[in-house]
Amino acid sequence: MESLSLIDAVMPDVVESRKQAFSKNTQVKAEASNTNGEVAAHAVDNHADSMEVDGAVDIPSNKATVLRGHESEVFICAWNPTNDLLASGSGDSTARIWNMNDNNIATSASQLVLRHCIQKGGTEVPSNKDVTSLDWVCDGTLLATGSYDGFARIWSIDGRLVNTLGQHKGPIFALKWNKRGNYILSAGVDKTTIIWDANTGSCTQQFAFHSAPALDVDWQSNNTFASCSTDQCIHVCRLGDLRPVKTFQGHTNEVNAIKWDPQGQLLASCSDDMTLKIWSMKSDQWVHDLQAHNKEIYTIKWSPTGPGTSNPNQNLILASASFDSTVRLWEVEQGRCLHTLTKHTEPVYSVAFSPDGKYIASGSFDKCVHIWNVQTGSLVHSYRGTGGIFEVCWNHRGDKVGASASDGSVVVLDLRK
Repeated sequence: MESLSLIDAVMPDVVESRKQAFSKNTQVKAEASNTNGEVAAHAVDNHADSMEVDGAVDIPSNKATVLRGHESEVFICAWNPTNDLLASGSGDSTARIWNMNDNNIATSASQLVLRHCIQKGGTEVPSNKDVTSLDWVCDGTLLATGSYDGFARIWSIDGRLVNTLGQHKGPIFALKWNKRGNYILSAGVDKTTIIWDANTGSCTQQFAFHSAPALDVDWQSNNTFASCSTDQCIHVCRLGDLRPVKTFQGHTNEVNAIKWDPQGQLLASCSDDMTLKIWSMKSDQWVHDLQAHNKEIYTIKWSPTGPGTSNPNQNLILASASFDSTVRLWEVEQGRCLHTLTKHTEPVYSVAFSPDGKYIASGSFDKCVHIWNVQTGSLVHSYRGTGGIFEVCWNHRGDKVGASASDGSVVVLDLRK
């Protein structure tokens, strides 16, 4: 797949003609487009076929709620941090908020549709661009979305558009609230990252240090963040500074995702060069160069465990998800691979730890969501949906898993006994 160039991004007709809709990494699109022919066939398939995998309990259909409403792939989903509202973002140029609080069977009536519109000739028209990213502010009162139309938007919990943030020239690939909730950080195809004032919607500072599209960003503190890019570099930047505080170099292909550990001391990165690297602010060279996957690594997550977390007595673990169909769990002190989770048969796009750190969910283009025991590496639950899984996420209590799929479906798995 050719890389997305800036020309493609700013010329919508070129983008459309090449079917470049989403992605932090343009390969997602290649995978997604393969499912286009299947959408109609699966539209009536509300519940999946049963399957038994090595003693793991299949999640029964009465514990799986399939939410239909999106008209295109659903790339992302995220639970509200304080209650059971699930947000989803799609190629149909909408985000949706689904109310899954108890005693609320999610029907079309309980979905809020957040339409992403642009001004054309004095009227509002749908942007027809994918919603690529979304993030809840930590108190759960606001939702931020990033779109292929180049705008970030802030929405209230009842679906009202609160602010539109316009400064990027071309698609936004990632955005994140800081912990305090006063700034939003975004990464764009225009090679820049921007810190926005969440109250006013204005651009506080724009950072133009990358030489190619910025693919991911992650806050280290309330005013310091890291960014990664197809230029193979990682920059650590601070609000008010005109140069990066630190630059990490060592990847030999585009860097797809970066994440700070819970204490903000170690930064993990994953790349199309098939490696996972761990960096420290105390060193210019990587601390660990973890080479075990044999295809691109699409995403990584730290466990919510260890010092400074609500699970301080468990070891810190890093998970990596790859196009080689595996998930690997790493112990970071020695850089050892603890478990390789091998039940998926297609690229794995998403992993997420449960809030207590005891389980990890994975979602793959094989249409399966698997839930594993972190300590033993064994498969605990499985669910087979109707489309390739782009994202999995846990609610704040750790008893529901949300998953979004390529056929427009969003699924909520209820893990309560």
